[in-house]
Amino acid sequence: MRIDIVTIFPEFFSVLDVSLLGRARQEKILDLHVHDLRSWTTDRHRTVDDTPYGGGAGMVMKPEPWAQALSSLLRDDGSSTLVVPTPAGTPFKQSIARSLAEHDHLVFACGRYEGIDARVFEWASTRATVVELSLGDYVLNGGEVAAMAMIEAVGRLVPGVVGNPESLVEESHEDGLLEYPSYTKPASWRDYSVPEVLLSGHHGRVAAWRHEQQVERTRRVRPDLLLGAEPRGRC
Repeated sequence: MRIDIVTIFPEFFSVLDVSLLGRARQEKILDLHVHDLRSWTTDRHRTVDDTPYGGGAGMVMKPEPWAQALSSLLRDDGSSTLVVPTPAGTPFKQSIARSLAEHDHLVFACGRYEGIDARVFEWASTRATVVELSLGDYVLNGGEVAAMAMIEAVGRLVPGVVGNPESLVEESHEDGLLEYPSYTKPASWRDYSVPEVLLSGHHGRVAAWRHEQQVERTRRVRPDLLLGAEPRGRC
């Protein structure tokens, strides 16, 4: 998979060189590239923003630098997917991460200020699939934090990134439930003990206990998931 990121703060994504994503990048499993939007400006001040039409506080990112950047990065055959982190987007969920992991080319557009001129996405939709996604019901200073979270969620689902693919199956949200609690050695720690069933060696009992814990944790923490709030649609 190839992932391109457009931002005015390319140094933010130095974290891509560490942990599993860093290894996947070194091994060419993930082909990750970070681009400075200002490279596509034409004035000596490398301006990327201007005042909003209609008035109001803040600045809006100008359309032409974005059009130039996306013209350089989006594939001519229309196979690219443009991902736009925005609080006005569809909630980002595990089902969407799974879907994006099957795409061959993702381009993340990291907006700043009051966002990117809306005409950019109308224009881009004639050249690629455009997906506007929200990390949650809150506002960040820009799209970089959200893009990094989405890239990690998607990237780890690409075959070869996580060493043991079976570990992906039993995680929170993979089956619509939160993950069961996990324990390791020692069996007794500071007067707290590992649940006896996990020491029994009885795989059937262990599986049943873990499922019960998933349901109970989900009911307590995220009851909305038990009501079918997790969509299974595709991007």
